[in-house]
Amino acid sequence: MMDQETLKALALETLQSPRTAADKIIALALNRDILWTALFLVAAVNSIVYSFSLLLHDASALPSFLTNPLIFFVIVSGVLVMSVHAFYWMGRAAGGTGDLGDLLALMVWLQALRAIAQFVLFVLTLLSPVLAQLFSLVVGAFGLWITVNFITQALHLRSLLHGLGVLVLAAVGLVFGLLLLGGLIGLVAIGVPANV
Repeated sequence: MMDQETLKALALETLQSPRTAADKIIALALNRDILWTALFLVAAVNSIVYSFSLLLHDASALPSFLTNPLIFFVIVSGVLVMSVHAFYWMGRAAGGTGDLGDLLALMVWLQALRAIAQFVLFVLTLLSPVLAQLFSLVVGAFGLWITVNFITQALHLRSLLHGLGVLVLAAVGLVFGLLLLGGLIGLVAIGVPANV
């Protein structure tokens, strides 16, 4: 098990050299059952922090499913699971040879860092909304950079450009799939058969 100092060092290395950090995480060879459990755990933590952040804003304009912590957790968990599989299969289609477990380990680590960033954002929002906005932009940029590096490293892709392509194609596929699913759910909800 890693101690607190090792985790801090790994977090810093993730920001400075994501691919080197990725190799260290992959080398841990964690069991997939543990990793899937960890994925749902970080989704739960993210949902809790998100719920607290709603207290600082007027949430009345948001759809009801975004203000219900349990539903939000289910959505976040579902999107994370689908993202891991979308990245993996798109990566395989692009010539990647990596293992799903390696990609899963890196995505769990990335989500854990995002949970910490969400908490820092929550605190900054209390202190200075302007700083919070700037921090959010920086986190978004770093998150994208780290994700591309992690995908490239986990799936043994030829370059970061291939990793970026996998990310974009997977995102498009996810959006299309979610829209299709949402449309089918909407049709069923109003009583229209799904096969029409």
